[in-house]
Amino acid sequence: MLGVTLVTFCVVAVVPGDPAAANLGQTALGDPTIVRAFDHEYGLDRPLVVQYGLYLWHLLHGNLGQSQLTQRPVATDLAQYFPATLELALAAIVVASVLGVALGTVAAFFHNRLPDRLVRFFSLAGISVPNFWLGLIVFYLFFYKLRWLPGTGRLSPELNPPPTVTGMYTVDSLLAGNWTDLADSLRHLVLPAAVLGTYTLSLITRFSRVSVLDVLGQEYVLAAVGKGLPTRTVVLRHVLRPALLQIVTIAGLAFGSLLSGAVLVEQVFSWPGLGQYAYRSATSLNLPGVTGVCILIAVVYIFVNLAADIVYVLIDPRLASK
Repeated sequence: MLGVTLVTFCVVAVVPGDPAAANLGQTALGDPTIVRAFDHEYGLDRPLVVQYGLYLWHLLHGNLGQSQLTQRPVATDLAQYFPATLELALAAIVVASVLGVALGTVAAFFHNRLPDRLVRFFSLAGISVPNFWLGLIVFYLFFYKLRWLPGTGRLSPELNPPPTVTGMYTVDSLLAGNWTDLADSLRHLVLPAAVLGTYTLSLITRFSRVSVLDVLGQEYVLAAVGKGLPTRTVVLRHVLRPALLQIVTIAGLAFGSLLSGAVLVEQVFSWPGLGQYAYRSATSLNLPGVTGVCILIAVVYIFVNLAADIVYVLIDPRLASK
């Protein structure tokens, strides 16, 4: 996390541009007194080393700084925008993991046959297609042309958001028993989650195929097949469990990438999440906002990797003794 703060702070600091020019209007920018007051308010008139030291000192006390964009504490902004991105990323990773493992397993069992070739073709296409281009195509087709699904926002304008508990509309609607909001929020979630999860789905599919193929060649699996065990038993008890170790690693890393990669998808679908906040912070040279987003994503990476280590032990208890 310290490395993340240092790299982010330095990168944002050397980007050409003036935060005062990005945040103040032309009238205020022409007044040197207002510009000096702005620089002094956010510590921009101090040496970069001093700025970084003060930032770390405040960070140790739980203070992420004040956003130049919203004039609010960055922690308050992150608490507002993060649940929307978390909801989007969770939907994408759950669907991508379930479908990816299923498709990878099917491809492995039909190795070098038609199902395997089809899965490999579509997984390669999913990895290769840029998500912003896919988002535009999906938006045009399913929202603009066919009108099957909503294309922007998290909830229809005529509906009121559910009472805030987690900040995720689907979960909060479920907790409140508001089935109208739940159905509508799920419909709004489909397109951005599908676009965001396409790359992850393809990645997990390819890794699942390789992992399952590796396990299928093990002697204990061949012995299970030779004893005449049903295919379902062989897959669930003898193949998937050891193959999941590598898949969990990829899924954990992919989840962190979903959070950081949601910027373009959120722009296409006007999803009011962390990606939009990061984009607006970057374009306005809002250093506290950009650094706060990077620190939050770094924390998520750390905890996701910790969760992956715990899942390893649940899948294979023998790892606990190593």
